[in-house]
Parts: sequence; C-alpha cells; structure tokens
Amino acid sequence: MSWQTYVDDHLMCDIEGQPGLRLTAAAIMGLDGAIWAQSSNFPQLKQEEINGIMTDFNEPGHLAPVGLHMAGAKYMVIQGEPGAVIRGKKGSGGTTIKKTGQAMVFGMYEEPVTPGQCNMVVERLADYLIDQGL
Repeated sequence: MSWQTYVDDHLMCDIEGQPGLRLTAAAIMGLDGAIWAQSSNFPQLKQEEINGIMTDFNEPGHLAPVGLHMAGAKYMVIQGEPGAVIRGKKGSGGTTIKKTGQAMVFGMYEEPVTPGQCNMVVERLADYLIDQGL
C-alpha cells in the first residue's frame, strides 16, 4: 500500500461512518520532515516548525510555553502523551500529531469534527504503523 493510500483511505476517510465528517487535512511525514504523503490541502510547514515538533517529542513540554506553530499558525498545546503525541487547539479546530518509529502522522480538524475524533483517526493509523515496525 502506498503512503498516499494511507492518507486518503485511513486519515481523510469518513469518521465513524458519518458521511462527510472528516479531517480537514492530513499527512505522513518522515522524522526528518520529508513529506511521504499528504492531503491536497495540508499546509506547508517550515523547517523550524518541524524542528520544534521534533524537539517536543524528544523534550516533552518544549512547545507548551511558546505554542505549536504550523504554517505560521499558532496552536495552543493541550494535553498529549509525552514523547508520543502532540495535540494543539486553535479556535474551533486543532491538530493531533503522533510519532511512530520512522514517521509523524498529522491530522487537522475543524468543527463539527471533535478533538477526540481527530485523536482516534490519527492515533489508530499511527498505532498500526508502529505495530508494523514503521
């Protein structure tokens, strides 16, 4: 299965069988910041933003005082899993990023998608990749 298929079929799919309810953007990115696959509307991240995300995975709490920045937008960092999951909130939307052994899985949402639904979609795929040694 191609990386793009993972994004299209497992991240940008209808959530919980509700037609039309889906993430607004998603991507799978290598730990070096290289895009493996992305939805057509996933924002272009700057290298310093990727570096900040990687630093937070290695030093949990790094982003909390300064915020999570993605494509110039600032997200308030909310409870995640130290070293494994970063969650951010901005207005009526937000993001979930889960680190696997070789990649980061990104999901972005806006209402009516809930933070919990975004977490479920992103973390389910990332857990599968971890189980596959990826």
